[in-house]
Amino acid sequence: MSRFKLGRLMLVVALVLSLSSAAVLAQNVEITILNSKGEIQTQLEEIARYYTSITDGVSVEVIAAGVGQSPFERAVALYASGNAPALLMLDAGDVLLFEDRALALNDEKWVADAIANSLDMATAADGRILAFPATVEGYGFIYNKPVLDNAVGGEFDPSTINTTDSLRQLFEQIAASGKDALVISPEDWSLGAHFFALAYASQSEDFAAINQFQAGLKDGSVRLGENVAANGLMDTFDLMKEYNYDRLDPLAGLYDRGTELIGQGEVGIWFMGNWAWPQINDFDTANGQYGFLPVPVSNNPGDLGNTQIPVGVTKYFIVDGEQNSPAQQQAAKDFLNWLVYDPEGQKRFVVDANIIPAFKNITITPADPLAASILDYVQAEKTMNFVLNLPPDHWAQVGASMQKYLGGFVTRDAFFQEVEAYWQGL
Repeated sequence: MSRFKLGRLMLVVALVLSLSSAAVLAQNVEITILNSKGEIQTQLEEIARYYTSITDGVSVEVIAAGVGQSPFERAVALYASGNAPALLMLDAGDVLLFEDRALALNDEKWVADAIANSLDMATAADGRILAFPATVEGYGFIYNKPVLDNAVGGEFDPSTINTTDSLRQLFEQIAASGKDALVISPEDWSLGAHFFALAYASQSEDFAAINQFQAGLKDGSVRLGENVAANGLMDTFDLMKEYNYDRLDPLAGLYDRGTELIGQGEVGIWFMGNWAWPQINDFDTANGQYGFLPVPVSNNPGDLGNTQIPVGVTKYFIVDGEQNSPAQQQAAKDFLNWLVYDPEGQKRFVVDANIIPAFKNITITPADPLAASILDYVQAEKTMNFVLNLPPDHWAQVGASMQKYLGGFVTRDAFFQEVEAYWQGL
């Protein structure tokens, strides 16, 4: 064989080996998902196992944000270590903080099927869509219907709770029936990111006005002690403290115990969101009869917040555009499309993980009653802004101040001063 022919043969062999290696690499793509919804960790792990089993050459692993650690902190730590997951589930208010690291997703099919306003907090100033809306959520007072039916001596009508006084009367009726009215879970994320966020949400139906209110807190022009809605919310919190299952030791409670107390009917009401259903279901003795009540802020039924609950997209997936390979990025995008468009993907995400989807093409709904209650509020147009543009440490800092107020260690004036100092220190 001539040297020329031998050289050509060696070149062809090398090319074949190169293409084979590329094919092998393409068929062995590993991606990691950061999950920041601890209540669906098990379900998401099962989804990842199933997707891995049906997808040639792709394996998916789910890691969790640590207990007590914000998704923002966990994501920053992973980037700093050079181990950024292909998909990172972030709080809505944190998405734009990663705009230099997130892959633009404008060309994805699901963009056209996303529900109205679901991409607002995931769109950069230059128009790049940075994230996939993972779940719609809502919160308020979760009620155990059989407990309330017994307390009122008939069929409980949730529309009757539309003022602070009507809430007090309900608490009195529950207590008179031999049950505790409610339990307050003292976690900082619940108190800071959800309960006190109602003080912002109840300012206006216009999100621009909420932003203006927050700007006033930053520049010191807003005084919470003079704000009617903020004081009305804290009046309701004082009422909650009075009837709290843990009123003798209000900081002792845990989220898990809240799920047990409401699920077993030891209390009639628990302030929390629909994300709690998987855990409530573990203790459910009410045969799935639960719903949401608004958190009243006044005795005027027409005031914002008295008949509405906060609803919005709370979690988004960004696709890492910095530390993952193009093959990993494509695998991540394929996984998201599977969740939206494959019937099995829809079923596993919406039904198994109890996710309220943010896409118009998905017609199945979660089987849980809390999701159904949220959808009732949406259809009745009885929703308000789920304020999700809060700074990353708001839930920890303001939540800690609320814990002090819950425990009786500070007055309302002192609590308001701490919240104002937090905003002015940003």
